[in-house]
Amino acid sequence: MTMKILVFGLSLSSSWGNGHATTWRALLGALADRGHDIVFLERTRPWYARHRDLKDPDWCRLAFYEELSDLEQFVPLVAGADVVIVGSYVPDGVDVAEWVQRTASGTVAFYDIDTPVTLARLPAGACEYLTPELIPQFDLYLSFTGGPTLRFIEEVYGAPAARVLHCSVDETRYRKTPAARRWHLGYLGTYSVDRQPALERLLIEPARQAPDLRFVVAGPQYPDDIDWPRNVERIEYLPPTAHPQFYSSLCWALNVTRAEMIAAGHSPSVRLFEAGACGTPIITDEWPGLGEVFEPSKEIVVARTSEDVLSAVRWSEDDRLQMANAGRRRVLGEHTAHHRARELEANLAEIAPARARDTRRRSAGLSETGRFPHP
Repeated sequence: MTMKILVFGLSLSSSWGNGHATTWRALLGALADRGHDIVFLERTRPWYARHRDLKDPDWCRLAFYEELSDLEQFVPLVAGADVVIVGSYVPDGVDVAEWVQRTASGTVAFYDIDTPVTLARLPAGACEYLTPELIPQFDLYLSFTGGPTLRFIEEVYGAPAARVLHCSVDETRYRKTPAARRWHLGYLGTYSVDRQPALERLLIEPARQAPDLRFVVAGPQYPDDIDWPRNVERIEYLPPTAHPQFYSSLCWALNVTRAEMIAAGHSPSVRLFEAGACGTPIITDEWPGLGEVFEPSKEIVVARTSEDVLSAVRWSEDDRLQMANAGRRRVLGEHTAHHRARELEANLAEIAPARARDTRRRSAGLSETGRFPHP
């Protein structure tokens, strides 16, 4: 059954400085391929407006609003949707979620792309996009993080149904390119204070120890005072369209994980799936639940020290390619956007009989064709 899906998310138009855009693009593109009608509403922010790398997607309608008061124009869309999803880090997200819960007549879900961060901030009242009181009012809590966290969300915060929905990769866009390999090891990610020690240990220190090897770090917001070795190249920003060529230019891709994600476990980064889909073998730090996503030593290398990294980077080409191919098979077999789209459909079907708020649709919110009117 096809659905009218409305999403409030941090950003779809710009991947600058955030990991949300590529997650939404992959998932919503796959849902559109499966026949669903999708509208994405994004709060205008100047830093994203200056770096928009997706302005007019052909698989959903993208609309912007400037202020909370502008939401009134979207009442027909919200009331006419089969499913409304509110994402984490939406500006004024608490107000948006409360308004959606009052206005929607279909299933209302929260998609937490930052679950460990959310759960760390909720007890202190420091989560600007969610409150404990809002959680039981969502029909479905979709979590970037799986494992024991799901039961915690249900038992402690009263979520009626908490289900995992990991990030994924659009395998039609992320694939190996003919690009020549330029670097032995590379990392793609926005600067994060709590990721930086792992980046120091697993890339910067190996670069100091191996001046004969070439390294690269791509991503914005790194402080000017970082002491980059001479054999580490810096790329300030790469739009998603350039990611496949970047990964294809690497012998190995590095994944490092935020401290809160390590503590919670079961929180695979989208970098794992994007690099794997491009046929690039991955070196990662260690975190609980990794073995549910990739098989260590066969599909991915787990590195704890600089020496672990340098050992892997100096593997024979045959061994490197064997791991690259194994990792790619795992990604394409379990972690594409179409896998996640089917998982979301199954979750919605599971909770629909008990949790859908009102099967009636406000006819004022529908066009003559039964699809969303243009905002």
